Amino acid sequence: MTATQIAAAVNARETTAVAQVEAALARIATYDAIQPQIWISRASAEQVLAAARAVDARIAAGETLPLAGVPYAAKDNIDVEGFETTAACPAFAYQPQASSTVAERLTAAGAICMGKTNLDQFATGLVGVRSPYGIPRNAFNRAYVSGGSSSGSAIAVAAGLVPIALGTDTAGSGRVPAAFNHLIGFKPTKGRWPTRGVVPACRSVDCVTVFAHDTTDAGLVDSVLAGFDPADAWSKPLANRPISPRKIGVPLRRQRQFFGDAESEYLYDRALANLATLTEIVEIDIAPLQEAAQLLYGGPWVAERTAAMAQILSENPDAVDPTVRAVVEAGWDKTAVETFNGVYRLAELKRHADLLWGELDAFAFPTTGTTYRVAELAKAPIALNSNLGAYTNFVNLLDMAALAIPAGTRHNATGFGITLIGPADTDRALLTLADAYLAKANLAPPPPLDIEGHMQTVKLAVVGAHLKDMPLHWQLTSREATFVEATHTAPAYKLFAMADSVPPKPALVHSAEGGAAIAVEVYELGVAEFGSFTVEVPAPLAIGTVTLADGSSVKGFVAEPRAITGAEDITHLGGWRAYIAQKN
Repeated sequence: MTATQIAAAVNARETTAVAQVEAALARIATYDAIQPQIWISRASAEQVLAAARAVDARIAAGETLPLAGVPYAAKDNIDVEGFETTAACPAFAYQPQASSTVAERLTAAGAICMGKTNLDQFATGLVGVRSPYGIPRNAFNRAYVSGGSSSGSAIAVAAGLVPIALGTDTAGSGRVPAAFNHLIGFKPTKGRWPTRGVVPACRSVDCVTVFAHDTTDAGLVDSVLAGFDPADAWSKPLANRPISPRKIGVPLRRQRQFFGDAESEYLYDRALANLATLTEIVEIDIAPLQEAAQLLYGGPWVAERTAAMAQILSENPDAVDPTVRAVVEAGWDKTAVETFNGVYRLAELKRHADLLWGELDAFAFPTTGTTYRVAELAKAPIALNSNLGAYTNFVNLLDMAALAIPAGTRHNATGFGITLIGPADTDRALLTLADAYLAKANLAPPPPLDIEGHMQTVKLAVVGAHLKDMPLHWQLTSREATFVEATHTAPAYKLFAMADSVPPKPALVHSAEGGAAIAVEVYELGVAEFGSFTVEVPAPLAIGTVTLADGSSVKGFVAEPRAITGAEDITHLGGWRAYIAQKN
């Protein structure tokens, strides 16, 4: 059940808050066998049942509560009374004297905190791997990162343990994990939700966020949490700015970064095609936005992170994750002159961005250009993390609202998402725009959870001697390759029968002119098996990327130019089987 459904049922006395937290406790206990590391601390059964009985008593007394009986999780840099706050650093841990403003408002609305979730330490990271409490992994393929820094909160919702969870967002921490785990990630306008009682990362740009399965739940949480808090120096009066999405800005094609991930590029193009049925798509130069993004970690704002962690960095630096420390210690070297120059440049970049809103109603960017395996992050923790922030880091610095929404599923089951970005105070308008897009996109539901641990696989298109019943098909069966489908390439390829090849082999060559759709078979292999297969491919053949008839891309046989020397052009036959039949 969604948060909206739970609250409606509890208010109508069709169920009770006690029943809802009992069900949540059972789900959490079951998933503990798979990913216990998504939690840093959890409420006891007695604690949540007492809170649930209090909610049921309020309902019985005639109250109507917007989040009646809704279990939720909170990122462990957000104070919740009764729980220790650690920010994923045991040496930093403290017992808060009161809840944060957002936790107070959730409790008043009838929600019940089930526990505090894991995160990249001190909310520094977009990956979810920088924590002494373990590494939360993608709920749909545990070989991959969950995204961060709000890693545990995203997985708690994606795995169905709770319908909503609080995160925070400075550089994308409430959006990247949403994309990877097929979720909605609502990042409100800076100051819309109070940040009192939140351990700061960059205090001047931090936002509290929510993960949910749909926009209705995100909007419900916004209706509870949005509003001025006089005790929060960064809070501002509530405003709602309408937009009529006539024009949506997207990066110039040459500026789009997918880091070699052709599948993400395809899914983004598909998302834009759906948006184009709702509004005009306008390509814009995003270089000024990218420059603003660089200020967050490459400019003086990194010193704001240093300021937030100054005491522990000075007194107990070994308690800080080495990667986090390497990032944050750079702030010690920033000078006041650099800081003021950064402030001046950011003001200029913000003026440029604000002027864009006179021409555009919103942006639609990829949430991230790609995703990574946990093992890959271990080899290049800072560089790959930086790649994930290519489309997120500028948003808070430039005071924009953002809503991460699903936009498809990669073949490895991880989510791809886009982010709708608008000027400050367009939060509710972005939810409406998201509803229109999601209705048009008609996305398939998320894949099953990764319960047993997916073996990472690769799809491979074969075009000749490796087809079923052909002489080299055994090289696939011996690697336990699984048949996926018989299909065709996009109509942009030529097929040649190579000269003097034993056994006879074709050469598939991409052609901008005179190409045709060529019959192929697609198989799925484990990564290790794919690697051993690729090693055996003889020149002038090679393994590259082949575009299929449906627009998707898979690995497949391609050929070097020398492969067609003396070869016979058999494109008109449409495939290798037809050629062999004709030859026989």
